[in-house]
Amino acid sequence: MYGPDFPFPFDSWVEHPAGLGRIPQSQHGAEVAIIGAGLSGMVAAYELMKLGLKPIVYESSRIGGRLRSHQFANAPEGVIAELGGMRFPASSRTFLRYVRELGLEARPFPNPLTTAARSTVVHLEGKSHYAESLDQLPAIFREVAEAWDEALAAVGFGEMQRAIRSRDSAAVKSLWDSLVPVWDERTFYDFVANSTAFSKLSFRHREIFGQVGFGTGGWDSDFPNSMLEIFRVVMTNCDTDQYLIVGGAEQLPRGLWERSPGTATHWPAGTTLAGLNDGAPRARAKKISRARSGRLEVTDEWGTASEYECVLATCQSWLLTTEIECDEDLFSAKMWTALDRTRYMQSSKTFVLVDRPFWKDKDPSTGRDAMSMTLTDRLTRGTYLFDNGDGLPAVICLTYSWMSDALKMLPHTARRRADLALAALGKIYPRIDMSSHIIGDPVTVSWESDRNFLGAFKGALPGHYRYNRRMYSHFMQDKFPDVERGIFIAGDDVSWTPAWAEGAIQTALNSVWGIMHHLGGSADPDNPGPGDVYDRLGPMELPE
Repeated sequence: MYGPDFPFPFDSWVEHPAGLGRIPQSQHGAEVAIIGAGLSGMVAAYELMKLGLKPIVYESSRIGGRLRSHQFANAPEGVIAELGGMRFPASSRTFLRYVRELGLEARPFPNPLTTAARSTVVHLEGKSHYAESLDQLPAIFREVAEAWDEALAAVGFGEMQRAIRSRDSAAVKSLWDSLVPVWDERTFYDFVANSTAFSKLSFRHREIFGQVGFGTGGWDSDFPNSMLEIFRVVMTNCDTDQYLIVGGAEQLPRGLWERSPGTATHWPAGTTLAGLNDGAPRARAKKISRARSGRLEVTDEWGTASEYECVLATCQSWLLTTEIECDEDLFSAKMWTALDRTRYMQSSKTFVLVDRPFWKDKDPSTGRDAMSMTLTDRLTRGTYLFDNGDGLPAVICLTYSWMSDALKMLPHTARRRADLALAALGKIYPRIDMSSHIIGDPVTVSWESDRNFLGAFKGALPGHYRYNRRMYSHFMQDKFPDVERGIFIAGDDVSWTPAWAEGAIQTALNSVWGIMHHLGGSADPDNPGPGDVYDRLGPMELPE
């Protein structure tokens, strides 16, 4: 995920032996508030602690945010359901760097038509197609895949891939900046329907692409989005070569909370975020204001107010207007517009614990797997199978759906959602009694119904580039009036790659640089940070 909007090597910056930078000794031990203990908040807090600051973390629910790994009751440790982020592409280089630091294990994710999935069933319009590779599907599926590749090639996909792989920042910027003004105000569906590759094919081809897609599954939930959103995903290989974190992705933010970095400015050996916060985050932040002293003040839900040199809000942007009372002059009118115009996508998942990976049984009449990773036009949309190893219970994600498909589940209990999914899957696998393998209670999530999130992730609509640029560039505050300085924002919804953990981390690191700079510090000359090269590499600005 090197760019394309801002082709800065975040992984190299974090790994450099010189470190991220230094702050003046007079600021050592200064408290900064971190609102939100998700991945973005934890990465920022961890790196700020290493610089010698004291991050004070506020959290309204639980550490992890939308990296939420549900441990099934009465199951062995590590047998989990990933209610939030569950697949992480190899191109998430900075994310995987923290995974390695914490000693976590990554394993290929069982996406459709991958070796990790063993086999895939595509079930559309009442017909099932079993395959272990794309070549085993009917010709129309290959035609769709080839049309997609051809449509991408026509807008410079190959050239962009080569520029990203060689980290040629000038080439990445040149190629990307030519696409932004053309595609910001056009939808994904517009791109598909009007591409030369798809326009010579039938509507059925476009429908199949929306229902099934290639790589991670169907794309039709994204059809209304700006095409720039999709270019970013495919050009940085977010949709291919993906991994899961064994034992759950929530281990990453929790691990950073509990980890002593070994070497940290100012703090004695063994210092952790948990220790600096007396073992637990503070309660929900209810108000952010400018104190008489000129510092920023955060008030929690119990009325306790504390002043800070800086505040970093990593919660979803809507919460700054619905859950947290913010002084209006903390952000410009244009920034408030950008924060309010963020558009979140709905998402629903329902999981069950099963006694064993029964899908590996072979059907005696066909020799095929009894059940497969399943893509369908039925309400389940995507069904994923997780084998935890010999002698351990297995897990099925019965349904993973977005937008209107997710809203169909919204009023229902976990049990009702499981029953609906099992009924749909029963039409695809009539000879399997899935219910007989289920042990325990189902678990489900709808992020849009949670007051701490109000949606799963951002999905930028046509015309939203300017809003995204305002949010992403907010850490560059030298030209701001004094009243707007010192409060920073981060998270995947601030990033150019919503829904991806790498975007959450990159915006966290932008804010680390911004806070360091605000307090009079700087990056090492041998390891310039994102703000040091922003004038040269930063996202292009469209006319207002």
